[in-house]
Amino acid sequence: MNDPYEAGMKVRREVLGDEHVDRAIEATTPFTQAFQEFITRYAWGSVWTREGLDRRTRSAVTLAVLTALGREHELAMHVRAARRNGMSAEEIAEVLLHTAVYAGVPAANRAFAIAQEVLGSDGDG
Repeated sequence: MNDPYEAGMKVRREVLGDEHVDRAIEATTPFTQAFQEFITRYAWGSVWTREGLDRRTRSAVTLAVLTALGREHELAMHVRAARRNGMSAEEIAEVLLHTAVYAGVPAANRAFAIAQEVLGSDGDG
C-alpha cells in the first residue's frame, strides 16, 4: 500500500475505529473535503505509519501534546484510540500525570476529567 491516503485511511480506521471514521466521512462537505484528505494523507498516512515509534508510544505522545495544548475537543477521541492501541487506563493516567509536571496542572486536571468520562467512573474502562 504505497498511496499515503489509502495507508492513512487504514491506520485511521484501526486507531480511531470505523464508526468514528465513517462519521467523519459522512460529515465531510465540499468545504472540509480537502482538510479531511490532508489529515488522512499526512497525519495518518505519513506520520502514524512510520516505523520509528509504535502506536502505543504515538498515542502517549498524542495524549501529552493534546493535554499540553488544551485541545480538549480531540482528547476523548485519542483516549479511546490509546485504549485501542493497547494502553491501559493506568498508563493513560501516568501520561496525564507526567504531563501535569511539564504542561501545567489545570491542563492535566481537565484531561483527567475527560479521560475518566471515556474510561468510566472508576477509570479502567
